[in-house]
Amino acid sequence: MRRRMIVGITGASGAVLALETLRQLADKELETHLVITAGARITIAHELGTSGFDQMSALADQVHSPRNLAAPIASGSFRTEGMIVVPCSMRSLAAMAHGLGDNLLTRAADVVLKEKRRLVVAAREAPLHEGHLTAMQLLARMGAIIAPPVPPFHARPATIEDMIREIAARLINWAGVDPGEALTRWGEDIVG
Repeated sequence: MRRRMIVGITGASGAVLALETLRQLADKELETHLVITAGARITIAHELGTSGFDQMSALADQVHSPRNLAAPIASGSFRTEGMIVVPCSMRSLAAMAHGLGDNLLTRAADVVLKEKRRLVVAAREAPLHEGHLTAMQLLARMGAIIAPPVPPFHARPATIEDMIREIAARLINWAGVDPGEALTRWGEDIVG
């Protein structure tokens, strides 16, 4: 059986990070299951143009409607390696933190948490208020990896594309998948 990874995309800014994450996962021996919220479709169109949704969908093995709570990824018996939510809005983060499976993305995240699988959340907001931080803390206590897309400057990115590649590679790495050459590693690629 092929290993499976769920990718969730919410309406937060950062569609290019989701696209690069999907590109990198497409090169792995993984079956990808994609959920894009209604808000994400609006952001994707704004940030990537009208072809953005189709570009992302073409990189996934399965694309699920956020309204389909009967999709396989809504059940713990459907085996996955875990889930990456990139970018993650504070609305979706709060819903995950409080177990509100009100759409397929938040239900799949809830399943990943209850089954003790990896949930990587690329939270996109700044500045953060106490409610945001409290929701992040709740998710972290449940085992989620809170991974704001912070640029890894020690990798010395020369272009915005380098930075995006590095951030996506880190998300994939934290989800338990080796990103290979996409990730600059301290002590291997970078000498102190």
